[in-house]
Parts: sequence; C-alpha cells; structure tokens
Amino acid sequence: MEITWWGHATCTVEDARTRVITDPLFARRLAHLRRRRGALPPPDARDADVALVSHLHADHLHVPSLALLARGTHLLVPRGARRAVPALRRLAHLRVSEVAPGDVLTAGNLAVRVVPARHDGRRLPLGRHRSPALGYVLEGEARTYFAGDTGLFDAMAEEVGPVDVALLPVGGWGPYLGEEHLDAGRAAEALARLGARHAVPVHYGTYWPIGMDAVRPHEFHSPGDEFVRRAAQRAPGVPVHRLGHGESVRLGVPR
Repeated sequence: MEITWWGHATCTVEDARTRVITDPLFARRLAHLRRRRGALPPPDARDADVALVSHLHADHLHVPSLALLARGTHLLVPRGARRAVPALRRLAHLRVSEVAPGDVLTAGNLAVRVVPARHDGRRLPLGRHRSPALGYVLEGEARTYFAGDTGLFDAMAEEVGPVDVALLPVGGWGPYLGEEHLDAGRAAEALARLGARHAVPVHYGTYWPIGMDAVRPHEFHSPGDEFVRRAAQRAPGVPVHRLGHGESVRLGVPR
C-alpha cells in the first residue's frame, strides 16, 4: 500500500487496488489562511474511488475542492452535513453518503469503518445544526486509521485500534491547540494506545494565518520533528514516516 501526503489533512491512500483521498483541500488561500508550504496537489490527486470528510470545518470540508473530484467519486461526510452545508447538494457528479460512528461501508476492495473523534464537528460560524466529527479506518491489505481532527479520548484503543498505519494530526494552522486536537505529544500517546506499526504525521506546516509569517514560526515548522522525537519515547520501534508535501511512502504491512 502507498500513502501520499499533499499537505494539511489531505492524503491519498492506495490499498487493495482502491484509491482514497482524505479531507480534500486544493486551495492556495482559505479565508485568513494561506498555503505557505508545498505546491497544490496535481490534477491526478483528484482521482479517487472514495473521498473521506472527517468534519465540517472549512479546512476539512471545502466545497470548491470537493467540486474538483472526479465524477462518480463516493464521498463520505458526517451525518447531517447536507443540512448544515447546503452547497453539498450541488455536487451532483459525486455519490454522497452521510455516515456516523459504527457504520461500515464497502469502497472498492476496502471496508471503511467509521469511528468517533473528540472534536467539535459543527460548521462554523456556529449554527444550530450539529454533525459528529469522525475518523475512519480503511481495511484492505492493511488497516489504516485517518484521524481527521481529534483529541485523545478514553475509548480510542477500543474504538479504533489496533491498526497498521496511523495518519495522525500533530499540529494545526495556529500557535495554540486546544484539548480537542492532537499536538505532537498527544499524537505520540495516541500512537502508543493504537498499537500502530507505522505512523505518518499530518495536519501541520501547510497553512498559516496571513500576517503571522514572522510570529512564532517554530510553531509552524516543528511539529513533525517533535512528533518523531515524542513517538520514539512513547512508541519505541514504530517507524515514523515524516513526509514532505507531495511525497509518498510505500509500505509492506503483513496481516
């Protein structure tokens, strides 16, 4: 199986001859954020059998990016998303399914298991409609966990693990992260709880607020290296594949 990191939470996972893209974001600028690292994903990144959306925040559910996905892509979104984000209804070229924790779907040769996340899943600015934040476990030749945005939660090992590969957020787009996010240290703890055989850090070093280029730049650049260091302490022996934007890793994961 092969994983490519395009930046932020956007990855392509190819497993069992099935191609999956996570939280597609193909924008140079999003509101007050601008892409500071890595080229935009190339056009072939838009080709996928299934696209996963973890929650409704605009840097994870970005309708203009979803509109670029190939015709016929199966798009999985949190339950209630079409009510909270009416623009999703215009994506007639996609097959859209709303899902919730506990659901299991078939996508190509993969089983996609929907798991919970500890994160505010609402569409911002705050509205009356709520949708759950989700993670996903792809089960093919390997078990691959895409965490989306989440904090640590007590049932993480039971609800998610064990997995072969963990795609874990280790940072964000600002200098401060709340408890409903994984920073490098909490991501290392999650890795230990999940019993993963491989880890890929994501969700850092891509977007940064406009005008903050010179403010605490280490907060933008350092989470990947910090996760490598923390993972070596909490989950010794687990390889951490710290990819650059657009880089891929091919993993042989025996089942």
